[in-house]
Amino acid sequence: MFGILISMLSGALMSIQGVFNTAVTEKSSVWVSAGWVQFTAFLACMAAWFFTGREEISALWQVRPRYLLLGGLFGAAITYTVIQGMKDLGPAKAVLLIVTAQLATAYLIEVFGLFGAEKVPFEWRRLFGLLLSVAGIIIFQK
Repeated sequence: MFGILISMLSGALMSIQGVFNTAVTEKSSVWVSAGWVQFTAFLACMAAWFFTGREEISALWQVRPRYLLLGGLFGAAITYTVIQGMKDLGPAKAVLLIVTAQLATAYLIEVFGLFGAEKVPFEWRRLFGLLLSVAGIIIFQK
């Protein structure tokens, strides 16, 4: 149950953040906004680390394969693409496409066991669910 609630909160926070970032971009630029997002996220993470446990930062260098340390680059790209998508499409359409792309990508990662994820068997019903989501986008657009 906790996983469901925290995932729903994550989705809501992503939508709110996208709207905030798009508004900041209107007064500055997309890279200033994205940089500010990453900087404030860094400060929030440092505060959380300071108050919750202080695990060794040097443990990062034990992560293998090393490409797994590139999450921050994805974070910057995500911030940029969410801002641009919301600016061009509006929050609802952008989030609809973002979530559908997330679902399709996550399913491919699971089916092929990419990036160390546990491999799951392909299921037609899951593909049908994804196609139903795409149909929802088409209906939403009309």
